[in-house]
Amino acid sequence: MTAMIELDLTLPDGATLHVYDAGLGGLPLFWHHGTPNTGAPPAPLLAAAERLGLRWVSWDRPGYGGSSARPDRPVSSAARCAEAVAGALGLGRFAVMGHSGGGPHALACAALLPDRVVAAVAVSSLAPYDAEGLDYTDGMCASGVAALMSAAAGRPAKEAHDAAHGEEYDPEFTAADLAALGGEWGWFGSVVNAAAASGPAPAIDDDLAYVRPWGFDPADIAAPTLLLHGGRDRIAPLAHARWLADRIAGAELRVGEQDGHLSIMRGAEAALTWVAEQGRQPQRR
Repeated sequence: MTAMIELDLTLPDGATLHVYDAGLGGLPLFWHHGTPNTGAPPAPLLAAAERLGLRWVSWDRPGYGGSSARPDRPVSSAARCAEAVAGALGLGRFAVMGHSGGGPHALACAALLPDRVVAAVAVSSLAPYDAEGLDYTDGMCASGVAALMSAAAGRPAKEAHDAAHGEEYDPEFTAADLAALGGEWGWFGSVVNAAAASGPAPAIDDDLAYVRPWGFDPADIAAPTLLLHGGRDRIAPLAHARWLADRIAGAELRVGEQDGHLSIMRGAEAALTWVAEQGRQPQRR
């Protein structure tokens, strides 16, 4: 398997974006990581992506890992990062895929870069905080509700909440999640631990972004979109994916009825096959 290339990209404003590139040919697939993670593409999917002719490209979101902090960044800022990375690597069209907090960022690229994004996959994604007709916290674990509601109250409240609760956040992983973590998806531990070295600030910026206006409407997404979600997810309840599926024209929703927030990633290899198929379709105008 080809070794991952890492490089530091200097953005027009002088900020640094730490980038990962599989360096292979084929359709680039831009990976958007969750909260709190760094941007290394998911190791359990590297072999499948290479077999399917997909080239992983990703970066540490601002503030994480080797990327400069950008406080108060909106979710829509992911599109600007994607444009910068694509330009630096000489890439034209690409697909996007995000897990958990990376889901909204992947959808931002699909909505705001319609001439570049050929397909979008959002796994275990949240819906917008202001989503009409969605009870945002219904079915969400208590610690998740507390974390996001403190963010909705503003940065000082969010910082105070995180300082008071420290490591007490309980994602209420399902038995299926724990089983996945005990296997190859234990990989998540490596990117969570790497993110911890950056301190709490980038995760605070993420949570603030999730509950503020995203800077785009998911209804503007025209690219083929696949939503993959666990029926027992307590971090991003299934109702969020159903709302997105209703909002994005032609979106396909695949539900793992017995899966939680992490174990649903065991279905991600099939999602890669779907991405490869979309990449072979004539470009839609």
